[in-house]
Amino acid sequence: MNDKFFLDTNIIVYSFDIANPEKRQNAQKLIAHALSTHQGCISSQVIQEFFNVATRKFATPLSINDCQIYLTTVLDPLCEAFTSIELYHQALEILNRWQFSFYDALIIAAALHAKCSILYTEDLQHGQVIQNLKIINPFFP
Repeated sequence: MNDKFFLDTNIIVYSFDIANPEKRQNAQKLIAHALSTHQGCISSQVIQEFFNVATRKFATPLSINDCQIYLTTVLDPLCEAFTSIELYHQALEILNRWQFSFYDALIIAAALHAKCSILYTEDLQHGQVIQNLKIINPFFP
């Protein structure tokens, strides 16, 4: 794991999932590796999606205070890609060429913008390569 990598929202969400202990442990390891090596990153979109899920859809939603702490200690240090007009243009090109949903295309664009060679996600096709970005499902059997 020496290449720069991007963590999709589902990885962050699974790090809190007590119903899936194996996925939770794998997600927590990826996040810890991202923080300790500075090789992993996320985008502002991941932060937005995570807080939407964490405050509304978790079995026990995170409190605003817990969100603030997690933002400061984990999400902020990992956030390298911010939504911009340039990123929207790149996402639209990816959407057009590969027929992903817009939000998936925006995640891919952010990973490419951050110069990542790996995108960890459960939502896209494991092993697919988009430009120089390889999609890896860290929960793939």
